[in-house]
Amino acid sequence: MKTLFVSLSLMSALAHAADAPHVPPMATIPAGQFTMGSMAPMIGDGSSNPSEQPPHPVRIASFRMAQYETTVGQFRAFVDATGHKTQDQCWQFDRADMAALKDVKWNTPAHAPSEFHPVMCVTWEDANAYTAWLSAQTGRRFRLPSEAEWEYAARAGTTTSYPSGDDADGLCRYANMKDRRFKAALKRDHGLDMLATDCDDGAGYTTVVGMYPANGFGLYDMIGNVAEWVADCQHPDYRGAPADGAAWRDACDQEGDFFITRGGSYSAPRSVLRSAARGHGGRTNASSLGEGFRIAEDIGACEGQCAAGDAGFSAGLIAAQQAERERRARAP
Repeated sequence: MKTLFVSLSLMSALAHAADAPHVPPMATIPAGQFTMGSMAPMIGDGSSNPSEQPPHPVRIASFRMAQYETTVGQFRAFVDATGHKTQDQCWQFDRADMAALKDVKWNTPAHAPSEFHPVMCVTWEDANAYTAWLSAQTGRRFRLPSEAEWEYAARAGTTTSYPSGDDADGLCRYANMKDRRFKAALKRDHGLDMLATDCDDGAGYTTVVGMYPANGFGLYDMIGNVAEWVADCQHPDYRGAPADGAAWRDACDQEGDFFITRGGSYSAPRSVLRSAARGHGGRTNASSLGEGFRIAEDIGACEGQCAAGDAGFSAGLIAAQQAERERRARAP
């Protein structure tokens, strides 16, 4: 009976969400200054990462950031409303080549298990098209966060390796990462055997957003689940980076064809989950290995009403999270 109640609640929430503006709950990130980057040695080999250097002070103006990664359901609303065409192929784990382009998309069931999982197989261009649509629908100024805004928001006032502290062995309590459950799922489904952290985060691949504790700014899944596109193009290091938190969009590597991802994913090792760690992908790269996005918003767009989000989304998410907790309780 309890499971039936959860299912009916989820259906009701989704029905109400169908006519909603699809604006996710947003957290107001306070203005401040922090040291961006790191000289810390990477876990495993003892060397530091030149792409994270030099550490440098950055001033951040207050802005808003989605509490959750953009979900399958939110992206579906955009595609249904606009007819937006995504790529017909997406990187996927592969038995023969480790990873290969396959004829799968953002809505392929294996990569979109529910409306409340983070959307994957979306490019940097898809993410920007989504924010442009949401801005036009609401009269608000949505966008991808800059890389500096992202790191500031992820750290939430911390100076440790991870938002949760320096304990790498305890990360499964705080993030969906490359753990033994992922290792087992990858071997079962793709015949691949990877090294993984010997802990259990409860999920093999992606999971419903918001299943782990929020950071100090009220943001969920800033590390793990899916890596998140930001607005900045790729640079080899931070020499010449803006000091005001703006997106770095000039003097790009590869003529602006590569953009930064942050936060690591369900398939990421501990070193990639650090607050300072940087990833990248091609402008039109679509991947199910763990790339999605989270939106940001300029704070002056709509005064106090910006704090409100889609009530249908929030109700549906609560039900989806409860269903996921019950699934985990039944899982071996």
